[in-house]
Amino acid sequence: MSLPRWQDVVGYEEKQPATMAHIKTGYPRFVIHPLVREMARQLGRFPWPSPRVAAMAAGFAPEMFWQHTGLIVSSRRAEAFLSGRKVENEPDLFRSLRRQLAGFYDCGEDDVFLQPSGMAAQFAALRAVQTRAPNQPTVQLGFPYVDTLKLQQKFGAGVRLLHDLATMTEDLRVLIHQLPLAAAFAEIPGNPLLGSADLRRITPLLRERGVPLVADDVVATPFNVDLSGHAALIATSLTKYVAGTGDVMGGALICNPRSPFYTELKAIVAAQHEELLWSEDAVVLDREARGFAWRMRRHNENGLLIAERLRRHPAIEKVWYPKWEFAEAYEAVRRPDGGWSSLITFLPKQAEARSPEIYDRLELCKGPSLGTVFTLACPFTLLAHYTELEWAETCGVSRRLIRLSVGLEDVDEVWGKMEKALATQ
Repeated sequence: MSLPRWQDVVGYEEKQPATMAHIKTGYPRFVIHPLVREMARQLGRFPWPSPRVAAMAAGFAPEMFWQHTGLIVSSRRAEAFLSGRKVENEPDLFRSLRRQLAGFYDCGEDDVFLQPSGMAAQFAALRAVQTRAPNQPTVQLGFPYVDTLKLQQKFGAGVRLLHDLATMTEDLRVLIHQLPLAAAFAEIPGNPLLGSADLRRITPLLRERGVPLVADDVVATPFNVDLSGHAALIATSLTKYVAGTGDVMGGALICNPRSPFYTELKAIVAAQHEELLWSEDAVVLDREARGFAWRMRRHNENGLLIAERLRRHPAIEKVWYPKWEFAEAYEAVRRPDGGWSSLITFLPKQAEARSPEIYDRLELCKGPSLGTVFTLACPFTLLAHYTELEWAETCGVSRRLIRLSVGLEDVDEVWGKMEKALATQ
């Protein structure tokens, strides 16, 4: 799917008939796939991936639970159902994928719990920390991806957002003495502002109070950062850089064996786990993960080149990129051979007028997601926070941001398209 113009994003968010008439499918957590819809029609009910998930979803609007928890039925699973194919979940398929992920995270295969999406991994982490500390709220460190916060708001026991990375340590020090916390959640780096909480200072505060850290490394990936000195759980999306193809969903929750919370949390995660990743999706993820390290090197190179060129361009007001946003915090967890990934956010000068013009002229793929082998652009705040734009701006997230996920194309070709879009008309 594509949202090629700024106005198309507005039309999608406002569900304008002229826009919606063109949308046949979309990101699977937000737009239910046509094959899944047909599966639901034939079943005569909402197609949850298991009876246990259906029971958890009771009492919630189905589409809301589907979107925020990521406990979805994939289009491959729906296709198998509609064709009458019997597909068994072969243990070896999952074992191979877990083995690869265990290598990325330097942990045991049995420390890797596969999920049908990245948000399902976040939900599994939330359930685990809430089981360990019932009725205690969580804290979100840094402005996060939209559904990470929504998940804690709608399915947790309350959440405090500490969005200012500059005052993060002191803000957390005050909060952690005011109320007990089930866990702290943090993206390293954050999406879309790409700054990182300083885990060197935060981890001792959390551990002193017995609070586990749930880290999200989706943007950086385990190729670039090592969070094993800090995180109790790492919730990641395999949909993005690990797959790279944009045609498969998956996630994983990693129990970090170096964490002081390891034994306690792993027992909870294992007891609650259900193998809901569809086997045919596991096959695709396993195959694509074999090229993950090579692709990430190229993503790092291309991302840095585009970020540096954008930073020097006279039409650009600001560029957000992990190399420069709270750089010391990111460098503290960056691997010796790691880079800064390929997600870039930028704000043009005279953004009110120029952001829509530039976005409309960009001759690149346009839509949600990131980490694909092809470059993707979107007006992120508009797409993720359309009903709460004023609130997002109070957190320093402009409604006129453009986010770029740089792919593996020839970098000069990508930059040529960027320059053309940025040129004054």
